[in-house]
Order: sequence, then structure tokens, then C-alpha cells
Amino acid sequence: MRLDSIAVLGGGPGGLYAARLFKLANPGATVTVHEQSRPERTFGFGVAVAARTQRNLEAADPVTQADIIAAGRPHDMRMLVGGRAARVHNGALIGIARPELLAILSRHAEAAGVDIRYGSRASLADLDAELVIVADGVSSQTRTGLAAEFGAHVDVAGGLYLWAGADFALDTAIFAPATTAHGTFVTHAYPYSPDRSTFLIETDEETWRAAGFDATSEATPPEESDTAALDYLADTFAEHLGGHRLIGNRTRWLRFRTVHCERWTHGNAVLLGDAAHTAHYSVGSGTKLAMEDAIALRDAVTGAPDLPTALAAYERARRPQVERLQELARRSRLWWDSFPHRMHLPVDQLMVAYMTRTGNVALQRFAGTNPEVVRRGLAQFAGVDPSGVPLDGVVDWVLARPFAHGARRWDSRLLDAGSRETLSAVPGDGGPTSGADLARMEIALTDPWDEHGDALVKRAHDLVQKGWQGCWLTGPQDCGHLLTRLEIGERLRNETGALVVVDGPPSCTDDLAAGIASGRTDLACVTTART
Repeated sequence: MRLDSIAVLGGGPGGLYAARLFKLANPGATVTVHEQSRPERTFGFGVAVAARTQRNLEAADPVTQADIIAAGRPHDMRMLVGGRAARVHNGALIGIARPELLAILSRHAEAAGVDIRYGSRASLADLDAELVIVADGVSSQTRTGLAAEFGAHVDVAGGLYLWAGADFALDTAIFAPATTAHGTFVTHAYPYSPDRSTFLIETDEETWRAAGFDATSEATPPEESDTAALDYLADTFAEHLGGHRLIGNRTRWLRFRTVHCERWTHGNAVLLGDAAHTAHYSVGSGTKLAMEDAIALRDAVTGAPDLPTALAAYERARRPQVERLQELARRSRLWWDSFPHRMHLPVDQLMVAYMTRTGNVALQRFAGTNPEVVRRGLAQFAGVDPSGVPLDGVVDWVLARPFAHGARRWDSRLLDAGSRETLSAVPGDGGPTSGADLARMEIALTDPWDEHGDALVKRAHDLVQKGWQGCWLTGPQDCGHLLTRLEIGERLRNETGALVVVDGPPSCTDDLAAGIASGRTDLACVTTART
């Protein structure tokens, strides 16, 4: 369909990119971007653009993408724990300064004929356009004002994080913990220009309060940075900063907000990017989601006979992709929130755990892209020399490893389906009454680290005290529920010392093997999938 007028609320990456794409698709249309801030007030450090997103941008607008690539800085990633490092190759992953990205997108939007009005505070009621693209960010006033119409709700995480920078370029991205007298902090840091790096630092609420950051946060004005926190963290991560200090830019402690909307459209208005949905930064998704939303919206409008049909098609095509990424991001956030609990793992094994944490990267696929890390990580898991770890058939190799727990011995990590009835039983008030001394537990959690997870761990501990030798974790036979069982299995292994068996469907055998290699379970059982 042809549009004669398009208005965009918000001049972030998603809004600017959408404006250019729509102007190119509708050369005769009036396309206007309303951005309440001004370019000189742009803040932020680096953003990451992954290989798949780059391919999507290349297909949609190769001219803009060429400038993004030219301004970006490619980098690998290292995990640094206990004085040891594990390095993985990230392919075409790049970091780019957020102000530079916005400058590129603004320049190309204006070159296409888009009218960008900086310092323009507009609302839906002010606009007379056929289509209004609402891209005004995570704190979207439009979404907030029409929360009922959009079915909007926001989940707030318990952990805290802040964005900072440094005036030098790291050699690679790094993930590194640092333990202080108050608790553990973890940095996710990466280079984004020849002389700049982003340092994102996170911690749990208990550590944050113990360090006094509840008080420094309250004392920091909205437009300023928490300098006390920056000084503390610069000392904490001094070995990674190499004598440099952390730079703030309205830097303060935040809790991640996950935005959900039951509907992305209202009349002729459509939400895009963070205004519609957010996903945790540990999967590098904010800019990606917004710019890919813009592509999908342009495609839907171009191919539809009228606007209602176009907006329905956009949401129908895009929502499954967004919700899938939000679920991956939720699992990733939980993994990072609980990161200090697995710092006992050797660094290469920890890298295997990190890469397989959401189920998005299969163990065999990771072995194909980073063979030496996987070989060392699996050797650390199995207690063998790395030369004895094959790179083909790693899933079968992991499952075939022998295992001992107390006086018990198994020739492999994989139990047959009949073992559930012979080895496990539903626990009563006392101890086991037969040879089936694994307490069978039906897992129905979404967050293994919330109060329900705490109660389950306490229950398992009490059962161990009564003579049960461990837990057999079962539940719905799909990969999502299996991943949750593996996460609670990790807690049970680490906090009770009990034997843990996790069952799952044949389609998730790779996830079971990755869970074993990562210390999330001792044994696995492939069951017949059931509804």
C-alpha cells in the first residue's frame, strides 16, 4: 500500500531506521521524526550488533549498513575467572558508539528526505498522519498513557546494573567477576571505538546495599552520575582497566525492566522497539530488536492493501520472533544473576555453561565454531586430557562418560526410561522405603532462584537428611521446561550435594548433554515425550 504521511515518535535507532525505510518505500510521502532531545545531548556508550542482525540490515538497506560496519569495531570475547581465560570467536560481532550509530542513521534518514525535528515533544493527539510509529523507548509515554489499550505491563528484575565507559579500547570483549568485601560484581565490557570501551557492571541487591549504593543512588541527581559507585568499581576492576578510570554519562544503578504488550497497535499507531518490548542486555538485543522491527513493519505495510491488514500482518509475523528472544533473554538474565554461584567451575567449562545457558547454542554447534574451548571444557568436566575429547559426536561422548556417586557406579550418564520407576519414588513424610531412593519431583517453576526455588531446595535438603540420596526431576516434556529443570538441578547439586537426575524428550538430548557438561545435572534420562 502507498502512504502519504508517516510520523515517528522517537529518534533512537529504531525510529530513525524506520523513517528511512518508509521514505525509501514511499518517496512521495512526508516522513517526520519527532525527537524531544537534541543531538548534542545524546548519551550512551557502545552498542553491539551481531552477525545475523548485520545480514538483515544488509538485505534491507546496504548503504546504511556499509557505514555502520565501517564505524564498528569487531571483537572476540573472553571469560576471565580465577586468573584463567577462555576465548571464543564471535564471528562478525561489532561494537559501535551509540552516538555514532545515531549520527549515521540520522544522516541517511535525512539523505532520503526524512524531516527530523529535534527538540520536538509530540504526542499522538498532536499528530495528523496516516501512520504513527511509536519508538519512544523503554519509558514510552505513549505506551504508559495507553497501557490498557496496549495491554502493557513491565517486569522489574531484582538485580542491579549500571552502564559506564573507559577511555581505551579493550582487545576483546570480557566477562569477568570481581569479589569484594561486600560481595561479587560482574562486568560485561567490550570495545566500540579505537579509544573507548563499554563497561556494564551488575550485582545482586544484597551486595549493592552492603556497598552502600542504595544511599549513593538516592543522593545522585537524575542528570548526574553516581561518582561514588564509579570510583569503587574502578578500583574493583582495576586489573581490567589498566590504570584508566571509569567514565560516567548519567550513570546510575538501574533494575532491568522487561516490557510486554499484549497488543502493539492502537488505531493507526504502532509500537516499535523498546516501546513495545525489551529483552535483557546480556543477549545484546535492544538495538537489534528495534531495527529488525522497522524492517518487518516496512515489509508488512508495503505488501498489504490497507493499514489495518498491514499492522495485523506485522504483529503476526514479528511477535513470535520477539517473544522467543525475550524468553532467551529471561534465561540469560537468570544465569547472570546467579553467576557467582558457579565461579568454582574451571573457566573453559564455565564458558561451555555460558554458551549453552539458554538452549539457543547447541553443544555440537559450539564445538564446531570454537573447538579448543569445548575440548578443554569437556576435558575439565570429565577429568581427562583434552586430547582425548573428540570434536565430532560430542553429545554422545558426554552421555557415554562413566559416573560415580558414593558407592554407586554407572557406565554412562544416560539412564533408560525404565530407570525412573526403579530408582525414584514420590517422597512421603519419611525416608525411602525401598531401593528407589531418589525423590521424584515434578518441577513447575519459572524462576529457579525465586522464593519457590528456595522452598524446593529446602525441601530437597530435608529429604536428603531423611535418607533420600538425591532427586529425579521431571515435568512437562518440552525443551523450555527441561531447561528450567536443569537450572534447578544445578542449585540442588551445588547446595545439597545430592545426586540429580533430569529427564527430557529425545528432541532435547543436546540440552541434556550440555547440562551434564555444565554441572546442571549428574545423570539424564531421555523419555517419551508426553503432553
